[in-house]
Amino acid sequence: MIVHKFGGTSVGSPERISNVADIVLKHHVNHQADPQPGTVVVVSAMSEVTDQLIQSARAAARGEDSLYREIKAGLLRRHLEAVESLLAPGTDRLEAGGAIEDKLNELERFLRSIAMLGELTARGRDAVVSFGEMLSSTILAALLRQRGVQSQAVSATSLIVTDDKFGEAGVLFPQTQINLGSHLVPLAARGVIPVVTGFIGATESGVTTTLGRGGSDFSAAILGAGIGASEVWIWSDVDGILTADPNIVSQAHTLQELSYLEAAELAYYGADVLHPKTIRPVIESGIPLRILNSFNPEHPGTRIVAAPGPNREISPAIISTTGLSLIAVSSREEAWSLALAANILHTLSQEGLPVLMFSQSFSEHSLNLVLRAQDQSHCLRVLRKEFSDDCRPHACEIKLREQIGTVSVVGLSNGGSNGIVSHAYAALGKGGTQVIAVAQPATERSVSFCIPEEQVPVTVRLLHTELGLDRA
Repeated sequence: MIVHKFGGTSVGSPERISNVADIVLKHHVNHQADPQPGTVVVVSAMSEVTDQLIQSARAAARGEDSLYREIKAGLLRRHLEAVESLLAPGTDRLEAGGAIEDKLNELERFLRSIAMLGELTARGRDAVVSFGEMLSSTILAALLRQRGVQSQAVSATSLIVTDDKFGEAGVLFPQTQINLGSHLVPLAARGVIPVVTGFIGATESGVTTTLGRGGSDFSAAILGAGIGASEVWIWSDVDGILTADPNIVSQAHTLQELSYLEAAELAYYGADVLHPKTIRPVIESGIPLRILNSFNPEHPGTRIVAAPGPNREISPAIISTTGLSLIAVSSREEAWSLALAANILHTLSQEGLPVLMFSQSFSEHSLNLVLRAQDQSHCLRVLRKEFSDDCRPHACEIKLREQIGTVSVVGLSNGGSNGIVSHAYAALGKGGTQVIAVAQPATERSVSFCIPEEQVPVTVRLLHTELGLDRA
């Protein structure tokens, strides 16, 4: 049995959803002779939908009724257009369209409740963002049925049991395994393809939660471990884990095999195709993990296992991220403290605003925060509301410093990576790169640089060449 997970770009349009159905059907047929046949699919929301849902919830909390209704109408239009494009007239189209309308009407009721409350709680935010996966799973399951196989959309709220830490819920594995054994395994054993909502779960009392950033990958790993899958396949939009972003470096090549620990380290440094949480369940169950490209499904991608083969290629990788903002929070000398810095980070966490990197300077009495640019406005609003009041003893000055990107160089554990950090510094010096901030663990294997966003492409290409990663 194989668990396939498809991310937002893989289901981002009717054409992409159709392609996903082709991939699922091909592998479902190919693995029917396995000792434990069966296919389980996990899906993310269509690309950009989760961000729109968060925007709608924030608009509702601010009382911007017209904005959240406009977002809801746009989501309804987009998903119904996908149904019309993918499904022939008949029962499947009517049922899928009706389910989508019902779900989005339910969403609007949630948003009205948030508007009446005038506050967006973490619990309310989880309830709103869960709708994206419900919509995409409904469409894909209907399409698979129309393609001639049994399929059923399944909400992970009936499978994955979590605590009540909304926004970053912890999984209660014993209870989850019981649910998987009683609900999911029988479906797959009957030849039904369950299409499960990624990213979400529910408390023991049935309240919807989300698993945090990378939650859909994590969902797939949880399901794979819980049902004893032979492998978990994560389908993205690149050919596995590469030495650099192939959109920047044409010579970037795929790392064909990695250990669990090597993959986890790359994920911690921001490799978009994998989140660190995904690794833990497959490590504990010893299940191989594959990173594959739904846009190029014939490519073998990257295989992640406990013990890679002795002849595999060992190479460092360059991880780059753009679309980030750097926000500086500073205070008077006598007011600055570790407790204040901790309070700032805690406040952002409570608001569901992920801080990707931060650095603290006691000499400047400041905290530099790196966030996604799409969270910039909300972050500034929250910080100014909580920390910029001059009447408070810990009043802070909050500034948007600049739009940035991050570039990380990550050496593999046994790949002769000692000295790679000093080589990276030398390369940036050679290229005249402006380094705004640096984060480095207590090793000579890995380092992350914050640099101006416009310098990211040239810096990545320079590092790829200087570190000897280019191929003829």
